[in-house]
Amino acid sequence: MTIRTPRLRALAVALLLAVPAFTASTVVAVAHDHAAAAPSGPLDADQREAILAQTRMLRLAPDLATLGPGEQAALPHLLAAGEIVQQLYELQVHPHAAAARARIAALPAGPGREQAETLYRLFKGPVATTLDNTRMRFVDVPANTPAKGFYPADLGRAELDAFIAANPQRRDELLGERTVIRRATAAQLDTDLATLAKYPALDVLHPGLRTRLEALRAAAASARDGGRGSLYGLPYSLAWPAETMAIHDHLMRAAEAVQADDREFAGYLRARARDLLADDYEAGDAIWVTARFRHLNAQIGAYETYDDELLGVRASWSMSILVRRDAESDAVAGALGGLQTIHDALPVDYEREVRAKIPVGVYDVVADFGQSRGGNTASILPNDPLHAARYGRTILMRDNIMRHPEVQDIAAATWAAAIDPAHADDLQPEGSVQRTLWHEIGHYLGVDRSRDGRVLGDSLQDAADLLEEMKADLVSLHAIPRLQADGYYSADDARAVYASGILRVLQRNKPRRDQPYQTMQLMQWNWFLDRGVLAFDPATQHMRIDYAKYPAAVESLLREVLEVQAAGDRQRAEAFIRTWTTWDPALHEPVSQAVRAALPYRYALYHYAALGE
Repeated sequence: MTIRTPRLRALAVALLLAVPAFTASTVVAVAHDHAAAAPSGPLDADQREAILAQTRMLRLAPDLATLGPGEQAALPHLLAAGEIVQQLYELQVHPHAAAARARIAALPAGPGREQAETLYRLFKGPVATTLDNTRMRFVDVPANTPAKGFYPADLGRAELDAFIAANPQRRDELLGERTVIRRATAAQLDTDLATLAKYPALDVLHPGLRTRLEALRAAAASARDGGRGSLYGLPYSLAWPAETMAIHDHLMRAAEAVQADDREFAGYLRARARDLLADDYEAGDAIWVTARFRHLNAQIGAYETYDDELLGVRASWSMSILVRRDAESDAVAGALGGLQTIHDALPVDYEREVRAKIPVGVYDVVADFGQSRGGNTASILPNDPLHAARYGRTILMRDNIMRHPEVQDIAAATWAAAIDPAHADDLQPEGSVQRTLWHEIGHYLGVDRSRDGRVLGDSLQDAADLLEEMKADLVSLHAIPRLQADGYYSADDARAVYASGILRVLQRNKPRRDQPYQTMQLMQWNWFLDRGVLAFDPATQHMRIDYAKYPAAVESLLREVLEVQAAGDRQRAEAFIRTWTTWDPALHEPVSQAVRAALPYRYALYHYAALGE
């Protein structure tokens, strides 16, 4: 990468230590494959062996020598909280996860149980994604429905939509991102009222909830159907009270341990512990985004909604324990600025004031749990637009995942299999790092609400995550000419980022609609083919890239995405998605087959030294 300015020289300190990230197009995206309807099964022995033969174990063992005594003492409590988060996440994505774990534990010791344990760890539950991207159970438990652990198992989209339409005054309750949906039967309401009585702290932190549940209980007693036709939203802390209280206790103990070393981090942990009981993250988010922690950082709670297949609005439990890389963090943070001009140049009529700079840090992952476990390379949080407007957002770059030596092998193999050799040198490690960074920044820019003021998750529901991820991808590419004009990128730098954008869209299999990342990548692939950025040569089975057509293609697709977001029209969004998710057996399939054949492995299973693995 050519370094032309002091700002770039500082940024290069971070970039030269990094390589491309595992993305959904690089390996099977285990972290986001849980949102599938009714998997078939069972997985037979040959299919098990095929998956395991294509699985590589990756171990993360960051240097923790910089941690002070209090930080070291806090770490076991944070890890213990993370283990509970992991179990909660598994219950969210498969309500029979606990039964599956028990069945595996009851198997005779030997290779069979070891295989099942590995598969369960790999897929974070009892359902595997096979090499051809189908989902099959490998433990004898009931099949998932689209409701998963977020809704009653027999609840469908049509019934839920009709109930919300008939009860618009309860829309916020029923679409709450940290609520589960219950049927308002007398038995269920008795259970939830008993939980409130057992945990007085939850009763106090949810004012009005008891009164609402009691009213629903009275209505259920007189309803002809016993309340089955009525629905209500229950906060996560009431759905999993013992686990939430246990996480709270571990976070409070971690805060006490770290107080002497890092008062700001201790304050964040205390606030987040209370947030989890109240199901209101504002206090913790405000500290998290604005504070400067010494060494440790932690992403704690339920933020991302990828796993909610029914509506796409409910957040999944997640936790990441991170240790800051000071030099790289300071270099990247010092290189960012002028975000308002990037936003103003976006191809949409949407006025919005954005912060000139946002917090960004480069970290090593100590351990990931729940939705974030796997090859997650970066994130930007919080997602709540009100919190983001008040306090900003923070970007977490996961360096020891991004620069893992296995990643470069995967990227290089994919590129060589799919792209014409004339472009062999276009893909560079720094380009993928830059695209990842600006993808996260892209989440902060552009449309954050529909023009009528609705949150995008509310208005677009199960299309919201897909469109938001595509927007972020495209913003990272749309910014290239402006950043190049400002001296941020050289011509070679720009081409490397553009090449990473192509690598991003290459698919290993035809995506399922419940896979937001892979689906939006296929849409970009098709758009680039349509606009001449990519051209497939049937003779060589490779694709060539026309970089001259790239900026216009990015701008036109980004305009479409931003307008769909701004309109907040779910039907328009679905029509847009259907139009651009075609799969041509004569074009897409040869490319995907070549990539599959070239990959050294298809699945990445992360182990963490901090957990003794």
